[in-house]
Amino acid sequence: MVRWHRMAGGVVAVGLLAGCASAGRETGGATERPAPGPVTTPQATPSEAVSTDVTPTPAASAASPVEAALQRMSVEDKVGQLFMPVLYGPAADTSSRENEARYGVGTAAKMIEKFRPGGVILFPWADNVKSVRQIVALTNGLQEASPDVPLLIGTDQENGRVSRLAPLVTELPGAADIGSTGDPELARKAAEVTGKELRALGVNVDFAPVADVNIDPDNPVIGPRAYGDDPKKVAKMVAAAVQGFHDAGIAATAKHFPGHGDTNVDSHTGLPVIDHSRSQWSKLDAPPFRAAIDAGVDAVMSAHLVMPKLDASGDPASLSNKILTGLLRERLGFDGVVSTDALDMGGARTKYGDGEVAVRAVLAGADILLMPPDFPEARSALLDAVGSGRISADRLDESVRRILALKAARDLLDEAPVADPDEAERLIGSAAHRKVAAHIADRIRS
Repeated sequence: MVRWHRMAGGVVAVGLLAGCASAGRETGGATERPAPGPVTTPQATPSEAVSTDVTPTPAASAASPVEAALQRMSVEDKVGQLFMPVLYGPAADTSSRENEARYGVGTAAKMIEKFRPGGVILFPWADNVKSVRQIVALTNGLQEASPDVPLLIGTDQENGRVSRLAPLVTELPGAADIGSTGDPELARKAAEVTGKELRALGVNVDFAPVADVNIDPDNPVIGPRAYGDDPKKVAKMVAAAVQGFHDAGIAATAKHFPGHGDTNVDSHTGLPVIDHSRSQWSKLDAPPFRAAIDAGVDAVMSAHLVMPKLDASGDPASLSNKILTGLLRERLGFDGVVSTDALDMGGARTKYGDGEVAVRAVLAGADILLMPPDFPEARSALLDAVGSGRISADRLDESVRRILALKAARDLLDEAPVADPDEAERLIGSAAHRKVAAHIADRIRS
């Protein structure tokens, strides 16, 4: 099977090879979720009413796997690829009132069949995390519901304070503790262990590592989630962690661009403002993201914060073309997937409605819209924006290509791997993985 690798300028064949979103409130290692606000049942949009499915052309068979998949997609398929929502329940076929209220269907599988999202994200508060065998059955069931284009299945397993799959997976030190050792190899080993366990569960994307430099000691949202307060040392740790995830076959995500380390405002509830000049940003915030990009990081997650000296509009970075396109893509040269942080966070919702936020994020340069609080409104707004030309067909295709290229690079485009519950139980919490955790713990400096 031909595998594809993303390089500067596009996706290229590399031969025949073997096969933040930190939403919610952490309290004592668990995550509590506020009650959902009012939502509407999905309705047909004018764009849907006139759309037709795409019939493959003869040229599609000669195209690359990414281009062939893209050519088979309708506009609705393409828009669906941009979304990574939360789906509720411990199994793909479990009925949930939350799914019914938010998506108009009872089960996660039916939501995927109806709306064809590009991925999903798992959380304990969504009733997704019960046991090793249950998660394996859930991820396999989600993939079965998306036979045409396999799903990105992600979670926030940073270790330490943000550990969505605790206590099922091996307990590893968090970033600040690993950073205190001064040894990037330990960051690589921790990421590799985490990545192997996630892959065994059927999870293929980790929203980690945190690439923020925690400059403000009173930072309420980053703090120990960062490797430290020295940009050069953090950069080495981040690059090593990206390598560790790749060694395990997992997609890695550097977050939260352009840097969430110098604020005492939590973007879950407010809109932080960081007054770094462009020169300060380049010296303080950018180095870990540069290092992640040089290490081949698959995705970069944007932050819901304002840096007025980088973009004077007052829009959060997640909605800023100057930041996501001008800085991240053009200045730093990142050609991979850009994901927003969770769109249900307060920092994303201070200026615009939920539909307009989704449209502006795509126009800014985002590819994945993570956890929209009102999926029907966001989806309808995107379809209307594409139909009116506000989002051009080329711009939509750019994002879908990047998402498909990520899937191809991680062997997820042709056919999703099937997780084995017996293998997962053997691997997760194994003696070898506990030994790595103990070795890192022994090296931590107080």
